[in-house]
Amino acid sequence: MPTLTQPQTLIPPSTHPHADVVHRLEAGGSMLPDTPENLMQIIGIYKAYAVPMDFYWRDLLYIAERVFLNPIPAFKYFLPQDYLDLPNHYAGDTADLRIWRGEATAHPELLDFMAKGETKRKLPKLLLHLWHDRVNMEFAEACMRAMLWHQDMGGRFNDYLYTEEYKGACDRAIRAYFKGNPAMLGLHKLFPEMFYEKCRELSYYSNLGLFWEVMAPVFFEMSDIYDEGGFAGVPAAMDFLVNGIFAVAGRPIYHHVYVGDECFELIPKSCGFTWLYEAALPYVEAVFYRTAPFRGTKSYNAQAGQVPQDQNDFHYGILYADVFPVGSAGIPPTLLMQDMLHFLPPYLLEYYQQHCRGEDDMLIQLGITFQRSMYNVTSAVIQALRAALLYPLDDQNPRHLMANRQFFEAQMDRFVRPEARLRDIQRQDYR
Repeated sequence: MPTLTQPQTLIPPSTHPHADVVHRLEAGGSMLPDTPENLMQIIGIYKAYAVPMDFYWRDLLYIAERVFLNPIPAFKYFLPQDYLDLPNHYAGDTADLRIWRGEATAHPELLDFMAKGETKRKLPKLLLHLWHDRVNMEFAEACMRAMLWHQDMGGRFNDYLYTEEYKGACDRAIRAYFKGNPAMLGLHKLFPEMFYEKCRELSYYSNLGLFWEVMAPVFFEMSDIYDEGGFAGVPAAMDFLVNGIFAVAGRPIYHHVYVGDECFELIPKSCGFTWLYEAALPYVEAVFYRTAPFRGTKSYNAQAGQVPQDQNDFHYGILYADVFPVGSAGIPPTLLMQDMLHFLPPYLLEYYQQHCRGEDDMLIQLGITFQRSMYNVTSAVIQALRAALLYPLDDQNPRHLMANRQFFEAQMDRFVRPEARLRDIQRQDYR
């Protein structure tokens, strides 16, 4: 692979507004500059993200598989022990593919926080929940809703949710779930689309849960490698993500519902839906790029043109977010920042203590670090797509290199708009 300092000799330099970033991507780098400080920040935040993510994926699957159509799901955030013990398919001795060398059950730091919260005192779960001293599953649900809203993004997953085969499977599961409840069965008969739409939403719960089940051990392993002195720089961390994407690309995406001991396959594994095309790429598109305006930070006045008319032009994801006003109560990124705050590794906590304007500023700095880290993840996705669709970076054919160039420039076109933070993350003083 070319080094980051290799000059562009076979094709002329790029004239794109982000030409410096294009050249870095062509040399095998990331959109995020390769500095020790950036490497430390992104690995530290991956670790802080992975711990609550270990709760997110488990609870998303619990809601999709067990809570299902409960009309009053008051305890859907109270994970039963069997889901805390649920083996991750990518960690532990029984892993399908062992990415993280740690245990397959829920992470010890997560279990400790669930038991004691910020107070560090053993209190009843319900009391911690009502005091909001818990993992903010509302963030995970906001990501799921972004995927549901921006559902037409390639792949076949969403198309399948409108087939007769899917509706037939939903019918069987609905009738079993509400067996002995004539009122709900009557509602289903009168308004079947209402129940089908709820099933579709729950299928996205399962989709996102299966996506994050992979990402949690990836981030845990990256943290361990860094602690052991691994990763020579940001490109090495990005390459680890690229290799991980290819290693798990074919992981099945499905949705099973359990009513008692009976399993209903709303989306069977035999459909052939895969992790990369039906979960990872839609997630990046919906959550990193698009999402939706956050209430209280952006006007919804469509007549004034303050919200794009075309859904494809939504640009409210973390790659565009202004973290400063986002740090308000109830806004999904803020909920994630609060979750990550509990699990910062010591070196990142020390870094924030040096650079923050007091503890109240730490969430903002954490959010900016998270933004940097997601530019690195997006770089890994871009490099993985280039590797899958185009040519090696060290290809000596100028036509092939120009095809790669056009691909990279097309990706950078999305960061030309003024809201994009790509130019900001090039500066180390962006804090």
